[in-house]
Amino acid sequence: MKKIYESMLDLLQEGESFAVATIFDKSGSAPRTEGAKMVVRADGSIMGSIGGGRLEANAIDLAGECISARKTVIQAFNLTSKDAAASDMICGGTGEILVDFIDAGDVNNLKIYGEAAEHEAKGEKGWLITVLGKAAENEGIARQQCLVKPDKTMTGALSCDPYLLEKLIAGPAKISLHAEAFDEQRFLVEPLRQGGTLYLFGAGHVSQKIAPLAESVGFRTVVMDDRADYANRERFPEPIEIWVIDSFKNLPTLEIDSDSYLVIVTRGHLFDKDVLEQVLRSNAGYIGMIGSRGKRDLVYAEIVSHGFTQEELERVYSPIGTNIGAETPEELALSIVGELVKVRSEKQGSKNNDKGSDSSPCCRIQAT
Repeated sequence: MKKIYESMLDLLQEGESFAVATIFDKSGSAPRTEGAKMVVRADGSIMGSIGGGRLEANAIDLAGECISARKTVIQAFNLTSKDAAASDMICGGTGEILVDFIDAGDVNNLKIYGEAAEHEAKGEKGWLITVLGKAAENEGIARQQCLVKPDKTMTGALSCDPYLLEKLIAGPAKISLHAEAFDEQRFLVEPLRQGGTLYLFGAGHVSQKIAPLAESVGFRTVVMDDRADYANRERFPEPIEIWVIDSFKNLPTLEIDSDSYLVIVTRGHLFDKDVLEQVLRSNAGYIGMIGSRGKRDLVYAEIVSHGFTQEELERVYSPIGTNIGAETPEELALSIVGELVKVRSEKQGSKNNDKGSDSSPCCRIQAT
């Protein structure tokens, strides 16, 4: 499956203009988190999702109008309880959607999205900065855009206060989209490398609760199981990715790097052991395995007998999750995702304090 910036670049290289809908300034409940994106083509087809339901349908219609008028707009939304129920949410929410017209005839767009696609493919840091200002009546919003790299160089150009531009370039390093307002301009700072990929091994009741919660706090979430009656769209709605695999004994190729979070919650400790043996020597940023200390110790003893060391096992979070006395699947999900966020925050803080670059290689794990 192509990543979203790669898809945008393909369209631009083919000379096709399009619109991008991005959620920001969200409060309350909404189908996707801030920064969720959806590309809309002139024929109404889409890539990505901002959560489905009325919100997405309205955004698609508005994007079509923006493409025809060649303009960028901001649209406020207010989801009622009825709208929320249609999207499997508890309550409604409010926020704004930026519907940004991307002109294939603008060479600056080709440069920026070419760079964005490259950063996305390599898993490198980068920040897309969009400046929104007033335009003439009925002409939408005046917009400028650039891409800032970790070395503080910039692709594209912005026309704004030099001091403000310097601050934007020097300090965008958050992992989630954030918006700022200065004078009569609004600045959206969007990280190209999002909050990490969560691989959930097992599609049972606990995973069913973990997945949407993890997605809501910025993880790209992939659920895998060898049972199609568990790993399916009825149990895990979009945008969660679902993989039906052949066996936990022989995992598919996984692209695991320091921004990968592995949560092992299969239906039995033997399957947990099979998964752990295959991923333990990866350079994942987090490996966690569900189960009591007794079950963990049995799994560890068998893994050590297969040539692994106790030192290698010390990196595994097990029992998994922060200690909140969790008992139900919902409580377990809360404790596990809380631990994921804590580890991610600690890693991000460490990276922000590191003057060097994050050069961890991507490790492709293939069972042998």
